[in-house]
Amino acid sequence: MSDVKKVFTENACPPAGPYTQAIVAGPNIFVSGQIPYDKDSKPVQGSIGDKTKACIDNIIAILKEAGSDIGKVVKVNVFLDDMANFGEMNSVYEQYFSHKPARSCVAVKQLPKDVPVEIECIAYNGTGSKL
Repeated sequence: MSDVKKVFTENACPPAGPYTQAIVAGPNIFVSGQIPYDKDSKPVQGSIGDKTKACIDNIIAILKEAGSDIGKVVKVNVFLDDMANFGEMNSVYEQYFSHKPARSCVAVKQLPKDVPVEIECIAYNGTGSKL
């Protein structure tokens, strides 16, 4: 698996378990679920909007380390612990993902460390244009 590379940056929350922040496989970057924790593994306080922003900021840092950027994200999965948070999460989300990648958003019973939101994505790492 020499064409698969692990990605780690100190500018995003370190993994909370036995996984990597992201994997580059061919032209694709698979970013693990990001929770609203900062690069020092401290929980981000504030609204669901603040916590959504923290998740996305982690994604941005990881993609930068992998040689890509948020404009090349092609698929996003959002996990919420309560769909009542959908509107506020979505208002922050659309500020970052204006190119409208494919997306799923689901409510789950519980997320790691009892956070209200987790976001993962797949980005393209090729030299083609952004979406």
